[in-house]
Amino acid sequence: MTSKLFSPYTLRGLTLPNRIVVSPMCQYSAAEGTVGDWHIMHLGQFAVGGAGLIMVEAAGVEPAGRITLGCVGIYSDRNEAALARVVGFCRDHGQAKIGIQLAHAGRKASNKLPWDGGGPLGADEGAWQTFGPSALPFDPSWHTPDALDRAGLDRVKAGFVQAARRAERIGFDLVEIHAAHGYLLHSFLSPLSNRREDDYGGSLENRLRFPLEVFEAVRAVWPAEKPLGLRVSASDWVPGGWDIEGTVALAQALKARGCDFMDVSSGGNAPDQKIDLGPGYQTRFAAAVRRETGLATMAVGSITEPLQAETILKTGQADLIALARGLLYDPRWPWHAAEVLHERAFCPPQYLRAHPTLAPR
Repeated sequence: MTSKLFSPYTLRGLTLPNRIVVSPMCQYSAAEGTVGDWHIMHLGQFAVGGAGLIMVEAAGVEPAGRITLGCVGIYSDRNEAALARVVGFCRDHGQAKIGIQLAHAGRKASNKLPWDGGGPLGADEGAWQTFGPSALPFDPSWHTPDALDRAGLDRVKAGFVQAARRAERIGFDLVEIHAAHGYLLHSFLSPLSNRREDDYGGSLENRLRFPLEVFEAVRAVWPAEKPLGLRVSASDWVPGGWDIEGTVALAQALKARGCDFMDVSSGGNAPDQKIDLGPGYQTRFAAAVRRETGLATMAVGSITEPLQAETILKTGQADLIALARGLLYDPRWPWHAAEVLHERAFCPPQYLRAHPTLAPR
């Protein structure tokens, strides 16, 4: 029987060869937002590893939208040219489709690199002004963001639009807007971080407004034949915070505006979150969105085993499976999953001699 994991999947005019997605994973290794040789190596290994879709990590739509000084940007001609080199390399050596996550870190920007301890940059370390829906820091020790005024909202939205135009010139197959993990668009959604008293705060309708405006603006310039989706945190994991009910309402509004998929994660918006971790712990959120709205979903989070991934798809909980840490640990995960499921994953001819089932006899 043909497995679901290795069956093709179509979104608009894009058909993925299988349903394994390389989740966007920050590498903190760019220079002024510009990718380099590390990214060629990092993403190239997945291009030859058999995944159906490779997502480039969160790319800031303006310099202030990066999490750290090492984060990727898509706001300059130099950024654009370097990303085009990476995309070309992956296309030359693999069959995977290539997507990018457009992002703004909001009040969680201006951070140290993780291996330097994380936390906010000091004034002598290159710190910059952060932005959010309200002047509320992520944590008392973090930078206090400026609450975005009308000009600021327009600037950020224009940044997403310009980034989408750059993504099209580069030749990306798919775009995902980042509205998860406590970054800017998520912070507008959550009542924990959005205390505005204007049309962008208060009621659920108002808190949805700016993320939906950004989505509409990007959809208007992103080619009609190419998929556009959103990554969302389905729960803040804090009482009174953003939750699955709000996520379903957001998904319904997005679907009406031409959204093609929702990449369903959780958490990241509150330091006091209490996450109920376990294998596939976020899958139920993806299932709820898919069940309530009919929108295609991508499941992510502690999905490590091929049969686990296959079961998620066959039971209708999601349409695509995104892996992050599991693929960092084993870039050939699709090969090994194919063996378990009696399928075939792409293998470049240079590597065929090493493949246990495809090697010439």
